[in-house]
Amino acid sequence: MATLRRIQKEITDIKNNPIEGLNVEPQEDNLFEWKCTIKGASDSPYKGGSFNFNLSLPVNFPFKAPTVRHSYRVLMAIELTMKPGHLLSPHKFLLIAQVTFTTKIYHPGINEEGAICVPVLRDEWKPTVTLSSVLLTIKEKVNNPSTDDPFEPDIAAVLKNDKSKFNQTARDWIKKYASS
Repeated sequence: MATLRRIQKEITDIKNNPIEGLNVEPQEDNLFEWKCTIKGASDSPYKGGSFNFNLSLPVNFPFKAPTVRHSYRVLMAIELTMKPGHLLSPHKFLLIAQVTFTTKIYHPGINEEGAICVPVLRDEWKPTVTLSSVLLTIKEKVNNPSTDDPFEPDIAAVLKNDKSKFNQTARDWIKKYASS
């Protein structure tokens, strides 16, 4: 199966060229499911935070772009409709990949429902895009909040108008939800 070969190549590439501050663990019994963790960068408002997410891939990867959504465990996400711990055979997967953050985050680019605003997951997707580059893009988006193209305009307004309040709220959420 070409999809499985592509996923195995992606895993090998990530293991050979790890991304600093990002841990990726494909599930041994289902390579379509990955557990990932982003460590907040020391120069970001998320310093000291540890943000876990699951990455689920469809059988038609890489021909469909991953989509990112937040789904709080009261959570952040690229989503697929499956229950935690429920393994599906590849032929039952939906036509999208899914990233589900399991750590709550105060961020203007990630909405309450968990969608993340990343162009490579929307209009810039091509089958030649690697999972390594998608993961790096998500990591950069998390560590570098921006008021450009926000999903959460209220949070973006706080970032724009009162950066110290934004940083304090981000730190408070890290203590409450994302301490390493």
